[in-house]
Amino acid sequence: MSYHFSKIVEKDFDAAIVAVTAALQAEGFGVLTEIDLKATLHKKLGVDLRPYRILGACHPSFAYQAVQAEERIGLMLPCNVIVRETALGAVEVSAVDPIASMQAIHNQSLGEVAATVQEKMRRVIETL
Repeated sequence: MSYHFSKIVEKDFDAAIVAVTAALQAEGFGVLTEIDLKATLHKKLGVDLRPYRILGACHPSFAYQAVQAEERIGLMLPCNVIVRETALGAVEVSAVDPIASMQAIHNQSLGEVAATVQEKMRRVIETL
C-alpha cells in the first residue's frame, strides 16, 4: 500500500498552490499550516532545495470525529499535502493516505473516519 496519492500537474508552482488550496476547500478542508521547506532549510542550513511546500489540511468535522474516536490522534493530524518541483522541473502534488498513516491504530471508529477522508483526499488529487 502506498502512503500517498500523487499527480504531476500542468501548472507552475504558485498556480499549483492556489489550485490545491481551492481543491481542498471544495472538499471541506482548510489549510491550517503552510511550511516553505525550501526557505526554511536555506535559512537554517544554508542549503538549496527545489520549491517544496507542505500544506497542513484539516476538515473540522472529521478532525472532531477522529479526536472523539481516539484522543491522541492529534499526533497524526493535520493531513499533509505537498507541492514540490521535481528534478525534471515538473510540479507534483501529493496527499497523505490517511488509512496508510493510521494503520498502527486499531480503532474501528477511526478507520471509518479515515476511509471517508481518504476518498476526499483522493478526489483532491484527481481534480487537479
